[in-house]
Amino acid sequence: MIRSLPLAVLTRSDSERLRAGRDAGVPDAGCVRSSMSIYENLQPISLDEVSTYPLSSRPSKVTVKDFASPIAEKSSLRDYLAALPNILAVQSIRDLAVRMRRARELSKPIIWGIGGHVIKTGLGPIMIDLMNRGFVTAIAGNGSVLVHDAEIAMAGSTSEDVDATLGVGSFGGAEETGRLLNDAARHGAGNAIGLGESLSRALLELKPQYENLSVLCAAYKARIPCTAFITIGGDIAHFHPNADGAALGATSHTDFRLLAEIVRRMNGGGVYLNVGSAVTLPEVFLKCVTLIRNLGFQLNDITTANFDFIQSYRPLANVVRRPTADGAGRGYAITGHHELTIPLLAAELICGAGVE
Repeated sequence: MIRSLPLAVLTRSDSERLRAGRDAGVPDAGCVRSSMSIYENLQPISLDEVSTYPLSSRPSKVTVKDFASPIAEKSSLRDYLAALPNILAVQSIRDLAVRMRRARELSKPIIWGIGGHVIKTGLGPIMIDLMNRGFVTAIAGNGSVLVHDAEIAMAGSTSEDVDATLGVGSFGGAEETGRLLNDAARHGAGNAIGLGESLSRALLELKPQYENLSVLCAAYKARIPCTAFITIGGDIAHFHPNADGAALGATSHTDFRLLAEIVRRMNGGGVYLNVGSAVTLPEVFLKCVTLIRNLGFQLNDITTANFDFIQSYRPLANVVRRPTADGAGRGYAITGHHELTIPLLAAELICGAGVE
């Protein structure tokens, strides 16, 4: 049976050393006690010979010059941007904005690969403004972009309540949406043009009430290439009576070849942004990259970025890391909600440091 020794058993010198150690703030300092461990021939490593260095001699990643500044009541947007801490995501957005301004100056592509969430979070007006300023020179969207942007243009509203409609089988049954998308696919296939261009043209011909808020309409009017990449069965229009799988596939494949040509032109300073697509567009972009290099073209000095509220595997691998590997460029991963990060990027492009 193990029992503790009473304090009286300690010698006078032991007691004095124990009291002195406690007075100095060191628990049980000077107390001589034998190890009660069951591990024979094993003692905790000694720390007596650890090497240290002066704090002032060490390089550090964060210094006070990078800290944020308080915001005053009368601060301007430019003041606000300058007051942000030059750390992590803010630093990435600032660096990305510099590269996007350079791409514009060099007349290199600035491609926005977007998912439907970009439209659903109300960012259409910001994208349209950036088009007008030369910071959007091409758009690649998945099928949900076509659905949500078309509904915004026609009805001024989108984003169906799936939970409320799935049970009765009415989810995705909007007649105008399905007819527009499928008719545009057939028309595009018959005229050897891509799905993005064909849908944008068809939408604009309707003279929709909210045309001024439609990214597709704005892109078509500005002759900015808009490409679309669908997953058959993944969009609501694919189960409508007038769906034509061959037309959808043919026009989407035309758009793949069109996007690949735009990606080819990125060499020497172009930018690709992936905003809100976790699977489809990262895969499409990666195939464009390998196609261009397979054909013998150079694709260097490029910038890529992924914006999303979580960083998924495919965007990180297929957009941020792989295309820019081996010195081919620089990739950024910016985490946050699109309705916050994209307006912040736009503000930095327009009002940030270095903008006259």
